[in-house]
Parts: sequence; C-alpha cells; structure tokens
Amino acid sequence: MARIPAVEHSFAACPLPPSPDPSATAAGAVDADVAGAVLRTARAVLAERVAQASEIDASFAGDLAGRVADFTLDGGKRMRPRLLWWGMRACGAADTGTTAAALRLGVALELIQTCALIHDDVMDRSRLRRGKPAVHIALAARAGLSPDAERGSAFGTSAAVLAGDLALAWADDTVVETALPAPVRRRIGAIWRSLRTEMVAGQYLDLHGQATGGSSAARAIRTACLKSALYSVERPLAIGAALADADEPTTAALRSAGRCAGIAFQLRDDLLGVFGDPARTGKPSGDDIREGKPTYLLAVARERADAAGDEEALAVLGHAVGNADVTEGDLADVRGVFEATGARAHVERKAERLRDHAVRRLGEAVDVDAHGGRQLLGLLLTVSGDPSGHGSPAPDDPGGHHSPAATGVLSAAEGGHVR
Repeated sequence: MARIPAVEHSFAACPLPPSPDPSATAAGAVDADVAGAVLRTARAVLAERVAQASEIDASFAGDLAGRVADFTLDGGKRMRPRLLWWGMRACGAADTGTTAAALRLGVALELIQTCALIHDDVMDRSRLRRGKPAVHIALAARAGLSPDAERGSAFGTSAAVLAGDLALAWADDTVVETALPAPVRRRIGAIWRSLRTEMVAGQYLDLHGQATGGSSAARAIRTACLKSALYSVERPLAIGAALADADEPTTAALRSAGRCAGIAFQLRDDLLGVFGDPARTGKPSGDDIREGKPTYLLAVARERADAAGDEEALAVLGHAVGNADVTEGDLADVRGVFEATGARAHVERKAERLRDHAVRRLGEAVDVDAHGGRQLLGLLLTVSGDPSGHGSPAPDDPGGHHSPAATGVLSAAEGGHVR
C-alpha cells in the first residue's frame, strides 16, 4: 500500500491562550454553549501541558504531546462534559468556583476519552479516526516510516500506546490540580478511580469476547454497562452531582438514570451497526459482525437459535461472525437471523424500556421542568435514542435530534464506539 503522508499538527506551535474572562465561567454563559466553554478551557489546559512537554524535549513535545492535544481538541460532541455540566446544573449549582471546576473536570473526561480512543484504534487496528489517519498510523508516517511495514507498524503502535498513556496522565493531573473543597474532592476522587478501572474492565471484557468467539446475553449487558453506561454517562453525572453537593438519594437516582440511558445507547448502537444506513450512522454496516463484537444483539440471537434447535441459524452466525471476508449476502443472512429469532425486536424493546426507566429515575432525582433538569432530560433522551422525536432539545443543539439515528451524534463522532 502507498505510504500515508505525515499529517502535521499545529497545537505545539500555538501561543498560550489568554486567561479566560471570569464572566465566561458564569453558569448562564456556559449554559448557552457548554461544548464551546469546555473547548476554551481545554485549550488553556493543554497549552500549559504542551509548554511543559517542550521544556522536557522538543521532539517529544512536537511529535507526541502536541498530537495528543490536537486529538483532544479536534472533533467529538463533548458529550461526557455536557452530561457532567447538566447533572451539576440540574442539582442546583451555579457559583463561579463550581462552574470553573466543572469545566476543568470536563476537560479531564475529554482527555481520558482521548486515551481510550487512541488505545482502541491500536487494539482494533483501525486506520482512520474522525476521517483522519489514526494516531498510530500518523506517528509512523511522522517518523518517515510506512505504517504497513513491520518496523513502521511496531513504532507507530508503541508510540500510540505512549500517547494514550500521556493523555491519561494529563487527565489525572487535571483532576488533581482542580480547586475543590476537601469533601467534594474526596467524593470526586472516588468516582474518578472507579471510572478509570471500569473503563479498562469494559474494554477487556469486549476483547475477551472477541477472542473467545462468544458471550452470553448477561455478559454482553455487563460489558455494555462497563464500557459505555458507567464510563460515558453514569460517572459524568455522578461527578456533576458531587460538584453540586447533591444528597445520596438524588445522586443514586441520577446514577440509575445515567446507567439505563447508557445501556440503551449501546443497544441502539449495536442495532445501527447491523441495520443502520452508513450514510446516516457514519460507519460501515456490518463491521461488528466482521470483527466478531460480542454484542447483546448477537448473544440473544445465538441463545434463541440454540433454544429452538435452529441449526441453520447457528451455522449462519458461525460462518459470518468474526469473518473479515463476509460478503453482503452473508450479512443479509445474519440480518435475517436477527429478525427471525426475534433478537432485533427484543433488543429494540429493551432499549425502549431502559430509556423510559431513565426518564422516570431522572424525574425522581431533579425537577425536569426547571432549566437544568429540562436540559438534562433532553440530553439523556438523545443519548438513549428517543424514537418519538418529541423529546426536549439536547443542550447546545436547538433543533433537537431524538430519532434512533441521533445516537450517531456520539457513536459516529467517536468513530463508532462509545468508549
């Protein structure tokens, strides 16, 4: 294959941004554009990190640190920081100190997501991310090596692991350096430790399922909970609640709402991965089948076919799942099995029930008619894929998108994985 040209990044050459205007961290100003406020804070935090890296070594700063900063700033919908923000606002916090802390913690969430995505692309051997060469590919090209040659592949992979590690270190540093009252710091520290470990556990279960060629429905749900619901929705909401010093019943109800919405997201993402229109989802249809992803949809189909003694359906799945060379005809057969076994309908109903439970639990936690609660409701409906299209608009998205394809707002932006 032709050598991929090096993609020059720009962050390391950028001057330090000016200190933010204190009025920019007023709650009302952030409400109007949460993603923009997080991005501005991220630029300030990352400029400092890259400047520190430059003092260590210019090559390290230019090749690795600047690339991590660029990756973090370029792309994504800032979904996790938005969940953190509206979780905090729905619980009533509005003072300037708390809002500034929320924005910094939102940056930490973006950095840990950078770590997850860079490592994910290495593990999945993905060549592209957000329409550009994946970090391991770009790093090989930057060094003048072909990412398809053994030497270039080894270097790019190893350097990308270090880039992900650096993003994780920066995430931890950002949390540690955020000004917080001692009781709040302890609460958030416990949440942060759980979030990091759960993220790794979820990815391990996913890899294990692919390697062993199978997973029960219960284990698939557990993987979805760890890899998506906890890391992407429940824990960001819990951090927001901790910043607002919410009581335990409120926090528990918020966490439950987030967990249900997050699992619903993953179930709908699994459905879109098989039945979705690539023009709308932003990713090829059938990739989960080719890669042998241990999804809940697949596990339900297998269990139902096995219970019914449907050897033909099991043979179709056995041939196609994990086969990188499956044809469109093979994929059509797999879709037929998902339909005939009732797996598709079952997963759709489960996602709807989870969405409805998320809405109920949110109503037990906060006032969904108040400004913050209304915005959080809209965001959770978008995450869980409200098929009615009549939910509240998601924050920072005045039009609102609540069809099942709206889950692509997160999955397509992040390369097809909630991680």
